[in-house]
Amino acid sequence: MTEARYWGLVPAAGLGSRMGSACPKQYLPLLQKTVLEQTLARLLAWNRLEKVMVVLHPEDHRFSQLPMAGNSRIARCNGGAERADSVLAGLESLSIWAEPRDWVLVHDAARPCVRLQDLQRLREELHEDAVGGLLACRVSATVKRADRRNRVAATVDRKPLWLAQTPQMFRFQLLWDALKAARERGGAVTDDAAAMELAGFQPRLIAGDVCNIKITRQRDLTLAKAWLLEEGCP
Repeated sequence: MTEARYWGLVPAAGLGSRMGSACPKQYLPLLQKTVLEQTLARLLAWNRLEKVMVVLHPEDHRFSQLPMAGNSRIARCNGGAERADSVLAGLESLSIWAEPRDWVLVHDAARPCVRLQDLQRLREELHEDAVGGLLACRVSATVKRADRRNRVAATVDRKPLWLAQTPQMFRFQLLWDALKAARERGGAVTDDAAAMELAGFQPRLIAGDVCNIKITRQRDLTLAKAWLLEEGCP
């Protein structure tokens, strides 16, 4: 059996409305690049990735203007209305190269601080796994469950709780089938692991790093900049 290959998939078709900016958050400036360029640079630094599929809004005219758009390891396709639709579109486009047992790493466009060592850990801990898993961080704060009046109903045991991150790495065909099945059911899935769970699988949790933040608000850009400068990124 040939060794499984690794493919990247970055859904970047969102409009980023929560940022309150004039352009989608993936195109906001972050140091000398855009957020999306920083994210792609982090993924491409891992030489195991054969290619990264960037899934864009059909009316996106910004990506083609980026210097990185000409990188031979980057391909692009149009996405859909929801994140799951965009991931499905990306998987379909990657299927001309990928084999069923290959690995696909789905990574948020707005997570520009993922570390190379975390990508390597995903591979080391999952390369013989039949299904796959995701980066995540254990919950460290005390967790409260609220009632309808926003009063504390209970203090929740935090020991089994994790905060999901990306990349989420799964066998190519399994993820594709799981997302198609979730769409046919009509149920909303907030990440790829949720689709795998609905399909009856138990993705493995791999310890990530708190620096792998997702940019959703303006103040997150300041934090991301600090993380990147700490690691010497230009």
